[in-house]
Amino acid sequence: MKKKRIIQVLLVIIALVVVATIVAYFIYADRPWMSFYIACCGGVFVVNLIISLIFVHKNFKDKI
Repeated sequence: MKKKRIIQVLLVIIALVVVATIVAYFIYADRPWMSFYIACCGGVFVVNLIISLIFVHKNFKDKI
């Protein structure tokens, strides 16, 4: 795969996780601790994906 395609896939996954986290946060609004837990888990996952995106951008080389 090319570097640009991998970065696009990671960005799409990040966007989907953010949307799913926001939706789940409002679905469980009646249980504040559960909605906070889901938001924190989604946030940690997004941070991990952003770190992997930085590493892919910095270290991945396209094959010639």
